[in-house]
Amino acid sequence: MLAHKPMLAQAPQSAPGQQDTAKAAADLDIQEVREDIRAHRKQVIAENMTLTPDEATKFWPIYDQYIQEAIKINDVRWSLMKDYAANYDTLSDQMAMDLIKKSAEVDQQLVALREKCVSIFAKAVSVRKTAQWYQLDRRLDLVINLQLSAMVPLVDTSK
Repeated sequence: MLAHKPMLAQAPQSAPGQQDTAKAAADLDIQEVREDIRAHRKQVIAENMTLTPDEATKFWPIYDQYIQEAIKINDVRWSLMKDYAANYDTLSDQMAMDLIKKSAEVDQQLVALREKCVSIFAKAVSVRKTAQWYQLDRRLDLVINLQLSAMVPLVDTSK
């Protein structure tokens, strides 16, 4: 579903011009990954949910609104990843703590958004179909997070 792009691994030291080029390439890679996620996420949901035409008419506008709100939250997640990658070699204890806190906040915001949407979906489609959406969305997030984790190197504690 998602292409593996090792864009945030520790980069070797290079000339300033090369660093700018590498940063631009990483930004492009991030955008490509995000577009890939968006393109496939809705398709996976559609292929795994059985909605009547009436349910689909109600479900998809809510889903699209949910995704728009999730994108805003995920913008912060991607920004944190870029900050971490940009500061990998010089990561201070304070910066590491800030990234931990901000990452936890993003996770909490996504959970809160999903919980908010449960009641909205439940009014539009059955509770069981809402539960199915919840499961699918959660599984997709787990897959995405696994892919992101594979792209981000662990903090270097040898410094």
